[in-house]
Amino acid sequence: MKKPATNDHPVHELIRERWSPRAFGTQSVSDDDLASMLEAARWAPSSRNEQPWRFVVTTRATPEEHQVVFDVLDAGNQKWAGQAPVLMIVAAKKRFARDGKPNAHALYDTGAAVAFLTLEATARGLVLHQLAGFDRDRAAASLGIPEPFEPVVAIALGHPAEPGSVAPELAERERAPRARKSQSELAFRGRWGASLA
Repeated sequence: MKKPATNDHPVHELIRERWSPRAFGTQSVSDDDLASMLEAARWAPSSRNEQPWRFVVTTRATPEEHQVVFDVLDAGNQKWAGQAPVLMIVAAKKRFARDGKPNAHALYDTGAAVAFLTLEATARGLVLHQLAGFDRDRAAASLGIPEPFEPVVAIALGHPAEPGSVAPELAERERAPRARKSQSELAFRGRWGASLA
């Protein structure tokens, strides 16, 4: 299922096509596709070229590992995310490697890496849904994520499926129109609140 954005200004097709479904098909994601998506993430920009992001990737090909990530998801996300053939936990290193000082940009940079991965996934006809609803402490313990890394987001990734493949209340959300705040609410000219127009 496609659900392109109704953008107010021209944007790249990959940005229009990207969305966060809950319905995933049963087809596995190839190792080549996974490697290319992670390669895209590798080339994201970061402060001091620190590259603070790390991806713990599990697939249904290894059910025990996939189950570990599934188990740390909130109950609401477990209702649909388990059908995704790939589940990931993304972590960020909170301190710079060179001097151990706090890296105030680690989360920002990790978000950039996930955005690069997301666009590469979209280019390959794949979809993903980023999940804030998971137990970070349990994820760190279950997956052996060491300090000073911190779990940031979970990701469900796979091939798109029709909305009817999920529970009716979720299918309704799948079919609902996409919505965004207006550009005038998000961007200002010169100072906060000043119109771009």
